[in-house]
Amino acid sequence: MKITAEEIARTSLRLLNEVGLDGLTMRLVARELGVQAPALYWHVKNKQELLDVMTGIVFAESTVGLELPGRGTPWDEWLADRFRLLRRTMLCYRDGARMMAGTHVTDPTIFRTTELALRTLGDAGFPLDVAARSLPTLLHYTIGFTIEEQARTGEAYGEAGNPYQEGLLAASLDPGRFPLTLRALHHLFDDDGDASFEYGLRIILDGMRALLKED
Repeated sequence: MKITAEEIARTSLRLLNEVGLDGLTMRLVARELGVQAPALYWHVKNKQELLDVMTGIVFAESTVGLELPGRGTPWDEWLADRFRLLRRTMLCYRDGARMMAGTHVTDPTIFRTTELALRTLGDAGFPLDVAARSLPTLLHYTIGFTIEEQARTGEAYGEAGNPYQEGLLAASLDPGRFPLTLRALHHLFDDDGDASFEYGLRIILDGMRALLKED
């Protein structure tokens, strides 16, 4: 049976939703494909390289139809939409953000997206170095936020139960020692992921606008 790196990666993405990142092994993927594990290593050297290919596929899914902003579309609105789509795409896969963190992706989609983003920011007046530093900041925020968001499902804790369940943390805090923390818990662990993500996104974009005014 002939297989390709893309076929291995897509099979792995299907398995990811069933077993999570920690349960995803080369042996499991090989069994799903009906081959022996050594056959995979002709196409991906190890699990990390497999994650790189998987991430490339997921990133490409988040950029389908991507073009430069249309006339009248503000740079910040266009940019925010890019990272909203990335978050939503990662959320489609169990541990999708953990999978993406720390990967080395060379899929052309990455570089096309970067080129369009740099051009958009350049047209808005950003120096190239400021634009280039801002994009990883947004990317790292989006991935990090989504890692935490997915962790709060508690799937990794299995039968031990989800420690993020409402009320558990509040019950464990001493109101005499941590009164402000107790009052702020709803905001520290907001169940509204969309609102929390938008809040952080706004802080970064506001900072970028401030830099633009300085220049």
